[in-house]
Amino acid sequence: MTGFAVDGSSTSELYIGLMSGTSLDGVDAVLARFPQDGAALQVLAHCHQPYPTGLRCDLLALNSPGDNELHRAALAANAVARSYAELTTQLLKTAGRTARDIAAIGAHGQTVRHRPGEFDGCGYTTQLLNGALLAEMTGVAVVSDLRSRDLAAGGQGAPLVPAFHRTLFGRADREVAVLNIGGISNISLLSADGRTLGFDCGPGNCLMDLWIARHLGCSFDAGGAWAASGTLLPEMLQALLDEPFFTRTPPRSTGRDLFNEQWLAALVPTLESEAAADVQATLLELTAQSIARCLHDDAPATQELLVCGGGSLNTRLMERLQQLLPDTTVQPTDARGLPAMQVEAAAFAWLAMRWVHALPGNLQAVTGAAGPRILGAMYPA
Repeated sequence: MTGFAVDGSSTSELYIGLMSGTSLDGVDAVLARFPQDGAALQVLAHCHQPYPTGLRCDLLALNSPGDNELHRAALAANAVARSYAELTTQLLKTAGRTARDIAAIGAHGQTVRHRPGEFDGCGYTTQLLNGALLAEMTGVAVVSDLRSRDLAAGGQGAPLVPAFHRTLFGRADREVAVLNIGGISNISLLSADGRTLGFDCGPGNCLMDLWIARHLGCSFDAGGAWAASGTLLPEMLQALLDEPFFTRTPPRSTGRDLFNEQWLAALVPTLESEAAADVQATLLELTAQSIARCLHDDAPATQELLVCGGGSLNTRLMERLQQLLPDTTVQPTDARGLPAMQVEAAAFAWLAMRWVHALPGNLQAVTGAAGPRILGAMYPA
């Protein structure tokens, strides 16, 4: 196994990060270098690949209870591994590298359930991925199942990115926050004094994507143009903002288990009688206000909000965030050197690097775990 030794040492500084988020739009892959002399991260290549339509539908269906789930989930995990392997091959070709150059892949898998702390005091989080198959297909060691150890230690298993955000974007001279807007939105609060907090804000793109898919057949609202054409429905917005999750004290995390079509329909019985564009405008405002509330409540002195994920491309949403946060500079992470669509994948490359070097990947103050833990399990090449 080139690049990795069983004693935890690595002769390679190169890692691959593979991320597919709750938006279910596909997989992002980065090839990153983490110099052992402590120099800054370098992203050497980035690729994106949409999920095949059939796989996306299967994964979306597995977010809800259904028949024959064990069989369907196992086959979906294999299909995710194949998608990851195809993109890894493409990434290596783009970068002019081979599998032998890579220390490890950090592979997130596809979250289909996230219920930390529930039912038996531990709960569970499920990311579909056959890590063994991915290692077999790529010839690279795979670090996966990156959330369950934090849950076992009493944590939420999410968000895991704040520790990475601190290394990349933290500053001693200003209050910074990093916002990832995928299907769910999560925020990292990077205080100038070195303290780091982070938690899920609520829905990011998931409800807007659901609504536009139903009415226009699109997978997302490009630039937020459809939302911008609608008129806000104040009573609907208030009903949605009354959801108890929004006032829950961190640590907190969520997913499609909560913010889904059934949640929306239950809170707004008149949903189908409203103009569809007005509902979209209101769902965008829900995302914007739930994010702004997090900063107002937990980091009112934030000077800079760096945004990553697909939501950073939603022009209307970015405008609303800036309007709701007039004393904060709102801009994509591109302004600080790492393109918005590369940040999450780079974080999972970083988590693989942490595993290889026997270093913890979580932050107790963020997830609520009993302490720092080395996250994930490895399938050697």
